[in-house]
Amino acid sequence: MAKGTGFGKTILIGDQFVLEEVPAIVAALSFETEAIVERIEGGSGWVLEDNRREVPGYKEKKKEQQVVSINRILEVMGIDADQNPIKITYGGSLLAGSGVGASAASCVSLARALSDAFDLDYTIEQINHVGWEGEFAYHGIPSGVDNTASTYGGLLRYWIKDEKKHFENIRVKASLDIVLANSGVTADTSKLDDYVEGLKKEDPGLFASRMKAITKQSDAMKSALEAYDLEGVGRIMSDNHKILIDMGLSHDILIHLCDLALKMGALGAKVTGGGRGGYMVALTPGKELQEKVASTFEKEGYKVIRAAIG
Repeated sequence: MAKGTGFGKTILIGDQFVLEEVPAIVAALSFETEAIVERIEGGSGWVLEDNRREVPGYKEKKKEQQVVSINRILEVMGIDADQNPIKITYGGSLLAGSGVGASAASCVSLARALSDAFDLDYTIEQINHVGWEGEFAYHGIPSGVDNTASTYGGLLRYWIKDEKKHFENIRVKASLDIVLANSGVTADTSKLDDYVEGLKKEDPGLFASRMKAITKQSDAMKSALEAYDLEGVGRIMSDNHKILIDMGLSHDILIHLCDLALKMGALGAKVTGGGRGGYMVALTPGKELQEKVASTFEKEGYKVIRAAIG
């Protein structure tokens, strides 16, 4: 029996536009998906037991994509499950839902478990690559930001330039308390690329100006994080959310949750992940404020994650 893990993540800015060469700031969460791989006797192929906690309906909606993803990972790693049958079991502390890198965490954790089970001795760079390959089933063309955060952890700036992927650590003097709340809407992130492409074709000039504005916001957020200017970080988050709302990349429930968080004292709030459903994230420094916001969301019936990033 072999085990592997992958972190969840939240993206503070740049979520949907990494492929447009807009830099993203992403933070790994301290919650993980765990994959267990067991070699089994008899039969052929692979079987799956998915015990992850979930936002209701998430796993069922992602089931077909999950099958494609697992088969692609096995192929990339050169593992013939017909000749070497296996059982895969997913679990862990990460609540599976759109917007927290649940698919990337499953891909990265499986890559690690398979490397161990079949004595492949993959490097961390190879694990990250396999995680990226597994993400194709969920995202169309994955940017690589989710699997990189899931593989390496930490607070990162991630960008693509001339088709090459880059990332660097962002160092902050203390962790940042955040609250993530799920809208209950499972978004199909595989359709996001087509939607963004449609926006680009509809008004190329407006789209380009928005990408330029978000790039400036991302650069400003990196500086604010390094200076531990939390009010600045929060202000940029909320300003960025306004752009995402205008682009149709938020959701009425997410807007309600963000407005509610700000009303209770959060320094900033926005959709996180691909958008159009899934999670929002609020910057809530201090355990008292974090609990105030989180418990209010829970009273309204929303699934919540309390976390510290950085």
